[in-house]
Amino acid sequence: MTQPAPTPKSWGPSVLPDGRVRFRLWAPAEEKVALVACGWKILMQMGDDGWHTIETSLVQPGDTYHFRLSDGTDIPDPASHAQEDGVDGSSILVHHDTHVWRNPDWRGRAWEEAVVYEMHVGTFTPEGTFRAAIDRLPHLYHMGITAIELMPVAHFAGRRGWGYDGVLHYAPHTAYGMPEDLKALIDAAHGHGIMVLLDVVYNHFGPIGNMLPRIAPAFFHPERHTPWGAALAFEREPVRRYFIENALHWLVDYRFDALRFDATEQVVDDSERHMLIELAEAVRETLPHRPVHLVVEDQASRKSLLNRDGGVVHHYTAGWNDEFHHALHIIATGEGKGHYAPFAENADNVLREAAAMGFVQADRTQDRVGPAPQDRLPPQVNVNFLQNHDQIGNRAFGERLSVLADPRLLNVMTALLLLAPPIPMLFMGEEYGEQQPFLFFADFEGELAHAVKQGRKAEAKKFGGMPKGKTAKDLPDPGAEDTFQRSKLDWSRLVSPDGRRQADFVRELIRLRREHVVPLLAGPGTARPHILPAEDGIFAVDWHFHTATLGIRANLAKQEKPWPDIGGETIFALSNGTAAGPSISVAIDRSRQ
Repeated sequence: MTQPAPTPKSWGPSVLPDGRVRFRLWAPAEEKVALVACGWKILMQMGDDGWHTIETSLVQPGDTYHFRLSDGTDIPDPASHAQEDGVDGSSILVHHDTHVWRNPDWRGRAWEEAVVYEMHVGTFTPEGTFRAAIDRLPHLYHMGITAIELMPVAHFAGRRGWGYDGVLHYAPHTAYGMPEDLKALIDAAHGHGIMVLLDVVYNHFGPIGNMLPRIAPAFFHPERHTPWGAALAFEREPVRRYFIENALHWLVDYRFDALRFDATEQVVDDSERHMLIELAEAVRETLPHRPVHLVVEDQASRKSLLNRDGGVVHHYTAGWNDEFHHALHIIATGEGKGHYAPFAENADNVLREAAAMGFVQADRTQDRVGPAPQDRLPPQVNVNFLQNHDQIGNRAFGERLSVLADPRLLNVMTALLLLAPPIPMLFMGEEYGEQQPFLFFADFEGELAHAVKQGRKAEAKKFGGMPKGKTAKDLPDPGAEDTFQRSKLDWSRLVSPDGRRQADFVRELIRLRREHVVPLLAGPGTARPHILPAEDGIFAVDWHFHTATLGIRANLAKQEKPWPDIGGETIFALSNGTAAGPSISVAIDRSRQ
């Protein structure tokens, strides 16, 4: 795979062609900054724009370094590519070009082929490391998974956590491994034909280990806040460059195939050219010959991020379809309070619209980030899921649908997920019916640990409430090591009779998707969805493609109900052996050919 020519970096270290290394730090609040490395202390040159710069041959790849501020305080590089230990320790100089890739000719995969598998590295295996995850890739390959999505790996405080409190966005979390270990995981995945997505958080910094407020207060907006802390001043060029270069860092230096952007509605920018648009265009311009996929989690459901013209993706490839999940969760569990209250009254209609078109709760007043789509958006702009880290882990006790829902109904919902045209995503362990919880865990101390523990009570109310017979005293302590250990997958279930049965079921659905649905998505034109009139509890949607019509009928109710006729060849049906209860039929009518 041909890599793009190196481009000058604003942030972090750069190994120059002559072997020298350039270090840069934006610290407008500091009059003097020194580079400390290899027993040397070298004063950096400060420009009028607040950048401190030094070029030196004294530091070589593998050496540690840090910056010393005017009062003698030592800090790591905010754009450190690797840490010796924690977020307060020394940074390590990394030369990415020296890595030898075993699959250098990997070209990526088309987005319509994606079957995504969300994974938390720390709980995916007993060891919780990048290297250990490699051993499970053959299982994912044989299941038919074509993309794994890593929850954030950017360095955060402590040894364990979900990763959304990162403070050193360029450095892999040392508890998972070093840069070479992460590259080995990505390389091995590519060897199995599996894309790798990375979840990145560009809307806030974590509460511990962030030195930017001291050295560059202007990095943060003086008036705005996010639900997790100070908002970022994206109107300032150094702030924009920090995140745009970070995206390119993961895509170029690590060869990730895609990025998933967390909570993009919190990336607020009043600039004429929105930060999200500039970032996407920088990626497309830098990597024009690679099928790089950019996925947003956007609570405002802004179509302008996903604009297409002539079928070409100009900015973002797809977005998480939360409403699809919310409607199915309400139907599966009966929970309709808190987080689910806005969807509970009319869950059947929400499901139909979310599955057919998405953007059920689109906020048109915020949909001005980029130009409006010129073409009808195809089904694959939506990423559908029955479960994800948020929807499981923010529950009081982290229960999965495998322990909450009727197994028959869950199988029907799984078939709907995997055979409907939108891109499906599974949460790790879902493919074999994992029953271990996935809990919220962190590694904070003192007042912050207490505040996080207290905050779980509010989250529990929003996500399903407190189970009968349980009180707040029963809530798992997020800071306890045991909470983290209980969240690890139980791989022994995969080889149990129930686990094998479920894995076989999911594997067959993925095979059917690959054989029948993907060719329709890859064909000319885009689908025209049609929601058919039906009783409550009945799902009836046709997608009219250029060459065929894909129809899905499902009964999500407990009692027998009629559904509209479905034409064509049945490719999958599940009736659970009874006339009543959950059932589904999927057919393709090729008479349009």
